[in-house]
Amino acid sequence: MGRDTIADIITSIRNADMDKKGRVRIASTNITENIVKILLREGFIENVRKHQESKKLFLVLTLRHRRTRNRVYRTILKRISRPGLRIYSNYQRIPKILGGIGIVILSTSQGIMTDREARLKRIGGEILCYIW
Repeated sequence: MGRDTIADIITSIRNADMDKKGRVRIASTNITENIVKILLREGFIENVRKHQESKKLFLVLTLRHRRTRNRVYRTILKRISRPGLRIYSNYQRIPKILGGIGIVILSTSQGIMTDREARLKRIGGEILCYIW
């Protein structure tokens, strides 16, 4: 039985965010690195660094906690396509999350990218997760 690395990343980030932790350590793979690059570029995390421990590579993420007056807004991550049920979409039917405030991460034939990039390049793919 295989592991769902994308769900592991999402769960780790969600749990650390709910527990108000500053850092998360996740296993480093090509898919996780690409997703983390998107999260960093979109401003959902502050910093990323690679860490090696006994011949295994890990990514250490520094989370960003958004605050206004008395509230701390949490980053919400939702896994859509999973190993038991793959969800695909063409570029015209990629959903907009909160009217474009949130992002959709897709796995396309040209790599992992956000919904905005996929619409500009006019390519669809597998919808991995929603983030807002």
